[in-house]
Amino acid sequence: MPDTSYAVAAVLVSAAVTWALRALPFAALTPLRESGTARYLSVHMPVGVMVILVVYCLHDLPVAEARATAPLAALAVTVGLHLWRRTALLSILGGTATHVLLASTVFAR
Repeated sequence: MPDTSYAVAAVLVSAAVTWALRALPFAALTPLRESGTARYLSVHMPVGVMVILVVYCLHDLPVAEARATAPLAALAVTVGLHLWRRTALLSILGGTATHVLLASTVFAR
């Protein structure tokens, strides 16, 4: 059984490391807040990430088969809802609901 001073030192070192790891991102981002590159990336990266995710999800989709209809319809609903209402939550929920509904009822085997 370790003595009390050893346990206290271990807790203090653990607390210091935890605090440093949580404070490090904020300290690293402070100089970047004034950067034009960081501002550009914060505006354009979400769209780029979404395009990459859509391409990744649809690249193996057999478009000629009937089972591809559910994800394509869900994609159309998601894009349509987003262009109509400009609400990410509504478009994501609408597209997900459309995919689940079509995949579990119309295109279920």
